Parts: sequence; structure tokens; C-alpha cells
Amino acid sequence: MPSADSPHALTVETRGDLDLVITRRFSAPRRLIWAAYTEPRHIQQWILGPDGWSMPVCEVDLRVGGHWKFGYRKAGVPEMTLSGTYVEITPPSRLVSTERWGPEWPETRNTVELTEQSGVTTMTITVTYPDTAARDAALKTGMTGGMEMSYQKLERLLATLA
Repeated sequence: MPSADSPHALTVETRGDLDLVITRRFSAPRRLIWAAYTEPRHIQQWILGPDGWSMPVCEVDLRVGGHWKFGYRKAGVPEMTLSGTYVEITPPSRLVSTERWGPEWPETRNTVELTEQSGVTTMTITVTYPDTAARDAALKTGMTGGMEMSYQKLERLLATLA
């Protein structure tokens, strides 16, 4: 994982009562990050969290009102499904969707923004929860550690796409 002072370190902050803002930089053009974030053949290689997980289900209907679904599998662990609906799509800079991790978790609204400067792309994800308790519960799951593991996989994928 990058050190806290790395230019590519993951940062996480709470904003207001409902938002979690996650920021990460990548040494790649945003068009490549957009492709990696929206095309199933790429998504299945990096949005995986810790080692050992696979994504045998990756459905993407990339249009406003279209649905997406990711199904995760790991030996000895119950399968997990993540799904949502696309709300706003502005390639290659902004993607807004809903997200739900099964019936026990509330639906969130996720806004992904990609800005590029001098070949470095900043990804800012704002996750809006229905209430503070849900946001704080999500933070306690260790989700940001899993996100950083996925982002390291994304960096390796981006190197092959460049």
C-alpha cells in the first residue's frame, strides 16, 4: 500500500453527516481509468479487494437507467453481490450510480469524478449514505483497505493498457 505521504495514497474523509469522500491518484490518463471503470473485461481484473476473490458475474448496461451487477466469489466464503443503477454518465469524467451490497446494507449514491493534469488522474469518489449510522458502519468494515488493494490492481492493469 502506498505510504501516507505518497502522491498516490488513498485518502478518506467524512463530509457532513452523510458523505464519505475517497480520493486516489493514478499515473495514467483518465480515458484509460474510465475504460477500466466501465468495461467488464477490465472491471473483472481489478475491482476485487483482497487476493483470492474473483468476479464471475460482471454485467454493465452503461446508460442512464441501465443496471450493473458484480458477483464475487472466494473459496470458503459466501458469494456476494453488488448492484446498482446508472444515474449520470459523462465520459470520461463523471459517473453517478446507486449501489447496494445485498439486502442488509442500505443503498448509496456513488459519484466518481476523474480529473487529469499532466498525465496524472485524480479519482474522487463521493459515497452518500442515507444516514450517519450507515456511513459509520460501512467505514468500520475495513472497506477502504479493500479499496486500496483494488486500486493497486488497477495500477497494474493501467500499466498494461498504456
